[in-house]
Amino acid sequence: MSYPIQGQCQCGQVTYQLKAAPQMVAACHCTECQKLATAPFSVTAMVKTEDIDFSGKMSEWSRPAESGNVNAAKFCPGCGNRIYHFDPNQPALIKLKLKPVNLEDDAIFEPKAHVWVKEKVSWYTIPDGVKVFEGQP
Repeated sequence: MSYPIQGQCQCGQVTYQLKAAPQMVAACHCTECQKLATAPFSVTAMVKTEDIDFSGKMSEWSRPAESGNVNAAKFCPGCGNRIYHFDPNQPALIKLKLKPVNLEDDAIFEPKAHVWVKEKVSWYTIPDGVKVFEGQP
């Protein structure tokens, strides 16, 4: 895979340029991510803030996490696509909400861990060979 990788929200108003490989890619099975993704899980790439550049106006939303931390999110005000999550107390790392489409090699976005599997839908089978966490690692 060669970098940078370009990405965008559904309407194209927000774009990003990923300049290096993610630190980790995980599938989150918590009920909040199921709502967000309208799917059995969301795919999230942990990315250093210095490794990604964004263009376009984003809106912000936040909620308290079970841990007591703040789970804040940036999203496109045009189409509503969630772009990334972040903890204001950890500004060096963001959780990019991936829509890995139209890539020559999408393998870098294959989850290497599955988290919050205690809230996993019953009909999804986690692949062999990945790390599994009942809750937040």
